[in-house]
Amino acid sequence: MEKELIINNTAKGVDVALLENKKLVELHQDKNNNQFNVGDIFLGRIKKIIPGLNAVFVDIGSEKDAFLHYSDLSPQIHTLNRIIRNAVAGNYSELAHLDLENEREIHKDGKIADVLKQKDLVLVQILKEPISSKGPRLSCEISLASRNLILSPFGNNVGVSKKIANAEERKRLKVLVESLKSKNFSIVVRTLAEGKTASALHEEIIGLNESWKNILQQLKGAVAPAKIYSEQNKANSILRDLLNDSFSRIVSNNALISKDIEEYVVKIAPDKKNIVSYFGEKGQIFDEYGITKQIKSSFGKTVSMDGGGYLVIEHTEALHVIDVNSGHKVSTTGNQESIALSVNTEAAREVARQLRLRDMGGIIVVDFIDMKLAANRLAIYDLMKEEMQRDRAKHSIQPLTKLNLMQITRERVKPQINITTSESCPSCNGTGKVDSTVLVTDEIYKNIKYLLGFHKKLSLELHPYIYAFLTKGLWSIQAQWWWKHKKWIKMEANNNLALMHFIIYDERNEEIKIN
Repeated sequence: MEKELIINNTAKGVDVALLENKKLVELHQDKNNNQFNVGDIFLGRIKKIIPGLNAVFVDIGSEKDAFLHYSDLSPQIHTLNRIIRNAVAGNYSELAHLDLENEREIHKDGKIADVLKQKDLVLVQILKEPISSKGPRLSCEISLASRNLILSPFGNNVGVSKKIANAEERKRLKVLVESLKSKNFSIVVRTLAEGKTASALHEEIIGLNESWKNILQQLKGAVAPAKIYSEQNKANSILRDLLNDSFSRIVSNNALISKDIEEYVVKIAPDKKNIVSYFGEKGQIFDEYGITKQIKSSFGKTVSMDGGGYLVIEHTEALHVIDVNSGHKVSTTGNQESIALSVNTEAAREVARQLRLRDMGGIIVVDFIDMKLAANRLAIYDLMKEEMQRDRAKHSIQPLTKLNLMQITRERVKPQINITTSESCPSCNGTGKVDSTVLVTDEIYKNIKYLLGFHKKLSLELHPYIYAFLTKGLWSIQAQWWWKHKKWIKMEANNNLALMHFIIYDERNEEIKIN
């Protein structure tokens, strides 16, 4: 599978698009005004204790106070609090951490009021960004990630990813990291570490230790609320987790970003340096790589599929409903069961893509087209599990019920991406909404392609602007359609039509109604 990372720097921030085989699967937005990203570390102050929830609200500078539950406290919270007080006062050093004697761990079923008091200082890391009316979700279990390792201060454990199946390799990595890590640090070995050398892992451990040292230095004299450590940018974060041999291109329209990414790629995968390139600041990078068009066609309430079917996506804050529809352009060859299986197969792939693309979270209910055979329902379930393997978010998928309903739960750590896919209508000065103009020619062609299967001759009436676009040049789009289907589509401009409207006539010059 070929992967590309396209980075668009704008006045509002940085948009990062991940393409798999030219298809948009992830879109990340780094807004300039977003100060509370997942992974950021803050020095906060306890503002309010809620015994009934066994949680506290923490002031970290966000509009809504952040939420910290007892289950997200570090077992070594007493040790962490002692370190914070000493570091803020300037009485802490790296050597002191190595010789640290941990205090007693808290009980997993304890009460938060017995651990934290109002106005206490606390070092916290963002688990979930502010979503809707909720403030950030916090954790006191600090973790610092690199490409192959995750380091946590305190403790002396070494864990190895369960996705590394080879028992000998798991044992090798565990013994190796135990011999390399510093005292009073726990480390989790990530899946990408499989096969890595001692020198590569040792270099990462040194880097992670340095990051923790910098955090302690930033705490000196800090006044809560204060940001102490910020995660790397979205592009580097994606590369850290996903960069492999399938990546063929990383392009940015900002010279500084390109240089920063190239340096990062050289650091984590020197052999991939040549895939990084600078697009230049002239021109629209998302237009050049077809991303704008995919965004417009993928973020609406209705999402069309290549086979003629479509999805209807409705959502509330916690529940999303996706309805699968066959549409009138779906091939009618075969029996009802085979048609349903065909549409549901394409829908399962598109649903998996939509979950990643929009970063939908909570409970998702997918209403597939009815299938009577249990084997077909099982096939869709297996396909969905396979497609969701590339999703980095934690998720759970339930088999289809007899009513052909599938329930998916997916963790959401940042606000869902919502993009407006309609434009103000030029024919009514913005009093109504129409589909984006970038999609009108695609819609015309989809209808023409479908209707050519039933009619010997078709003709079109179009707004003059659309007419000019389809007929301009010797090798016009009109000519391309003739070459593909061996049927000439007569076109006429009609000044009375709105920009997005078109009329199709059959061989008897009768208007064909389109649903």
